[in-house]
Amino acid sequence: MNAPFRQSNAKVNAKLHLFAFFHLNIAFSSIEEEQRGEVIQRCYWPLLDLAANHGPIGIEITGFTLEEIAARDPEWIGRARALIANGKIELIGSGYAQLIGPLVPARMTAENLKIGNEIYQCLLGTQPELALINEQAYSAGLVGLYLDAGYRAILMDWDNPGSQHPEWTPETRYLPQLAIGSDGRVIDLLWTNTVAFQKLQRLAHGDISLEDYVDYIRIQRAKTERVLCIYASDAEIFDFRPGRYKTEEKFSGNGEWNRIAQAIARLALGEDFQLIAPSEALDLRDRCDAGQKLHLQSAACPVPVKKQRKYALARWAVTGRDDIGVNAACQRIHDGLVAQGADPLAWKELCYLWSSDFRTHITERRWTKFCARLRDAEMRWGVAAKPPAPKPQGGAVESRYVDIETPVLKARLDRRRGLAIESLQFKDHDAPAIGGLRHGHFDDIALQADWYTGDCVFEAPGEHKVTDLEWCEARIWKDASGDTLAFAQVETPLGPIEKTLRFAAREPRVEFDISFDWKDWGRGSLRLGHFTLLPGVFEWPKLSLTTHNGGKEKETFPLNGQVVDHGAAVSFLVSSSYGIGMTEGWAELGDEKNRVRIEIDRSTAPLLGLLTHRRAAGSVFCQLQLSALELDETRKPNAYAAGRRRFRFGIRAV
Repeated sequence: MNAPFRQSNAKVNAKLHLFAFFHLNIAFSSIEEEQRGEVIQRCYWPLLDLAANHGPIGIEITGFTLEEIAARDPEWIGRARALIANGKIELIGSGYAQLIGPLVPARMTAENLKIGNEIYQCLLGTQPELALINEQAYSAGLVGLYLDAGYRAILMDWDNPGSQHPEWTPETRYLPQLAIGSDGRVIDLLWTNTVAFQKLQRLAHGDISLEDYVDYIRIQRAKTERVLCIYASDAEIFDFRPGRYKTEEKFSGNGEWNRIAQAIARLALGEDFQLIAPSEALDLRDRCDAGQKLHLQSAACPVPVKKQRKYALARWAVTGRDDIGVNAACQRIHDGLVAQGADPLAWKELCYLWSSDFRTHITERRWTKFCARLRDAEMRWGVAAKPPAPKPQGGAVESRYVDIETPVLKARLDRRRGLAIESLQFKDHDAPAIGGLRHGHFDDIALQADWYTGDCVFEAPGEHKVTDLEWCEARIWKDASGDTLAFAQVETPLGPIEKTLRFAAREPRVEFDISFDWKDWGRGSLRLGHFTLLPGVFEWPKLSLTTHNGGKEKETFPLNGQVVDHGAAVSFLVSSSYGIGMTEGWAELGDEKNRVRIEIDRSTAPLLGLLTHRRAAGSVFCQLQLSALELDETRKPNAYAAGRRRFRFGIRAV
């Protein structure tokens, strides 16, 4: 009795357009260099066979990977080039290396895309028009950089942006759209789909049957035409195991590429489906619900990334073996290259060194080799490290509270809380803009704690917090410039923290220079600054956050009505959810009249910004933390450089 119904339903459902592309990255973090030849044979050659027999199929590949293949197996390059010319392969670009665009200066992404395009043209005889956002870490600032590099469209994961925009229609995820950049320009957008590509992985690994897989694809059909990306992930996980996770599917021998070929052949036979090249999906731009101009980002999720929530921006910024240490070294090299006007080979080397692959599951041998190469590059091109903070002067302060006044600001520090800032008022403000909120300030039980500005908090799973919110001996003095300086040393169970604060005499600015003499930098989160906005200066409904997330142009996020908690833990394993890159070294908070700018010295430590914003009983809690360390499954403490850790940041009125 059900057969006539299924037949009738099939008639009303329109054809589902399907495309697939495979991500090739021979620098895969957990693959040793001597395994690269095996990867080419077991993964990259079968992919060419798949394209030859069942294309068109997309191949997204880094310039570095192409050069490595050309050096090890030039015949692969020749066959890939021929398949591209015959329309069996569509090349998708990503640049020379896998840079996390929202974490690096705009110049880096521009250089990375330029070098990648030159290699594509040289080795494959073409320049791609579609680009995959590296690690699917998107920001509006990247749009202009991809357009300037000659790309007409980008591919981006649906799940994270889609979860933040309930106002989007259900069909939005199945059709090409337009992504709006921070400069107002738009770029064509195709969605990838996490569940869809994981279904194909499960089929290949023998976890689900071909019938189950085809049934899943079939239920994606609707009464109107749709397009679905059925694969958009690694090629190195079929008939090979990178060794990244203990939970990887057990490898039982060859045959996974064959299962993929069988699935694609089966889909091609069905009248319900049409297999197309990735760029052909753009032909559906004139359909209803297609071609919408979308802001993929939001205040709550300023940098959406790929797949599961464990892939937070912190993954490549402040976790790994020593992400913040190697990112700081890369920033020093970048600053040196900008100052020196270095040749393209130097920029190419820095693209390699700033690759995401050295910041996640890198093996011990590759880490050692990488650190040596990074040190060599820093010696050749890097700017010098900032001079140390001035030695403390003056006598010890006896009172609990320390009041400081210069011609441009007033501040009160709490010696009982490690010189945390209780209040900070800039010259042109009618009241203190930044400071602390006492216990009970908010009626909301979730906010009924003491909130501070200028403190340091380290949290590790199952352990008590380690903070600098303790009694400290403090010294206050003025230097030759007229600035007032405050120094404190706080003893903690992990070691001492030394803090030097500079209160400027000529501009409304406070600088922090903090060093940690800790031997154990284990697994946990370390957050600094905790800049807390006070009532009395800002119009809460007009509050906004402005910063750079890898683009040339700044991005502004209105905060009215928004619940933002970038630092909220995803799980016991992942300590933060989202973040801002602050790639030009600053983020601003405020309304149309009064704003404060939090600045970081990226060459010392490119800290990650974590914003919290929520309404509470007619008031607002708004705080920007600076993260120096977060926890996830990639965290494996191993310092790039031994010795103290130092962080430099500040706040000023703008």
